Amino acid sequence: MELVQTHIEQPIATLTLNRPDKRNALSGALVTELSQALAAVAERDEVRVVVLTGAGKVFSAGADLAELSRLQEATAEENLADSERLAALFRQIAYYPKPLIAKVNGHAIAGGCGLAVACDFAIATAGSKLGFTEVRIGFVPAIVAAFVLCRVGETVARDLLLRGRLIEAEEAVRLGLIHQAVPADVLDATVQALAHELATETSPSAVALTRRLLADLPGLSLDAALAYATRVNALARGTADCKAGIRAFLEKKDPPWRQSSG
Repeated sequence: MELVQTHIEQPIATLTLNRPDKRNALSGALVTELSQALAAVAERDEVRVVVLTGAGKVFSAGADLAELSRLQEATAEENLADSERLAALFRQIAYYPKPLIAKVNGHAIAGGCGLAVACDFAIATAGSKLGFTEVRIGFVPAIVAAFVLCRVGETVARDLLLRGRLIEAEEAVRLGLIHQAVPADVLDATVQALAHELATETSPSAVALTRRLLADLPGLSLDAALAYATRVNALARGTADCKAGIRAFLEKKDPPWRQSSG
């Protein structure tokens, strides 16, 4: 059975976590397949936007606790390798060249919530539960913490990560953890509309450079951030997309990405 299903309907690719019987828990095999699926889609120029969702009624319940229990008998090196595989997936998402939308079709817990937060946009079914429950089972929300801190800041991050409480999607929106909470019957349409906007109204190269900029800036001092941003600014001016976009604007025409997606 495929643990990650890929469905492409140009210009949108949908990746579905496919362990509904295990609430789409993040086993080592699923993490590997998701990384491979993301890499494969990244190579396809016709795909402009990637949607990440879960099969069944849950987005993802986080780490596979049965697998984690077995790893308690593993060596320190084996546990480090398993952690590094998950960290590599999150890094891949952070530096991914295409915009990512999490379609949170149900509960998103612990690492599953981290996956949603790592995406550019997260839209959840109203009433679904989200949160980082690791500390309540003696675990640590280590890898997801970097993304949560960037998304909501230290005050909210401490509340969510130290208390380990679950919150409903509506509160997650108020805290800035996710972007929207919508009724289940309009979730697909809401995500589709956003994906279509991103695919037809934005430049592929500009989005890729902006995503990398957003990934790198938080760790830099002001001077370093400005120096880095200046180089990106100069680089962007020389791209084919920037030249085509400015020319289209001045000539009052559609830019090529809107034409190709129309």
